[in-house]
Amino acid sequence: MKHSDTAEPFRSRESAEARDRLLAPLAPLSAALHLTMRAALAPLPPDARVLIVGVGTGPELLDLAEANPGWRFTALDPAEAMLDVCRRRAEAAGVADRCSFHCGYLSSLPPGPGFDAATALTVSHFFRVEAERVDFFREIAGRLAPGGILVNSDLAGDPAAPEHADRVGQWAALLQAHLPPAMAEGMVGALSTAVDLRAPEAVARLMSAAGFERPVQFYQCVFLHAWWARLGGAPQAPHR
Repeated sequence: MKHSDTAEPFRSRESAEARDRLLAPLAPLSAALHLTMRAALAPLPPDARVLIVGVGTGPELLDLAEANPGWRFTALDPAEAMLDVCRRRAEAAGVADRCSFHCGYLSSLPPGPGFDAATALTVSHFFRVEAERVDFFREIAGRLAPGGILVNSDLAGDPAAPEHADRVGQWAALLQAHLPPAMAEGMVGALSTAVDLRAPEAVARLMSAAGFERPVQFYQCVFLHAWWARLGGAPQAPHR
């Protein structure tokens, strides 16, 4: 399938680390998402295998690995520099022996047994064509065991809703209070230029179209939303 090259701005380790430093004031938003994501993944077995799509520099990998010492992870990202930062952080945290790292897209990931779960945090909204976005979810579904869990987060909102302008203003105020002006302006502008901003229920329908049953929204902060859903099919029995 066609891919949006979201890796382009992070071709060097320095740019990836600089981005993390600039976004550090917004870390409480990620921490809340990770906290609730752990609850969504609580049904997984103690030796679960988890695919992290668009791992970036690895914040959710480190959080899940610390909370679940028996889980193993495959970390996927098209930006080699970001993946290198992720690998070094995993090594520093003592969890790298439970991780494999793949630079590329889902289509280039070698075949293997189905994963118990996958996460895709702020990735799918970069596919601005509906069919490509559904295909992205289908590619993830093709990597999961029957009954596997997907946790997906995206920027979502209805531009036609009466409250949309007020929500944009709130989002802008949040970003401007914590980020450099140019970065905040760019992230606000991305709502109309870089991401496929859809109503939350529309994002859930795209997940369902790819085979995920009854997506449940479990998190929201202004435009940032997150859902979990199971792949259709019998739930996988816990590993022993």
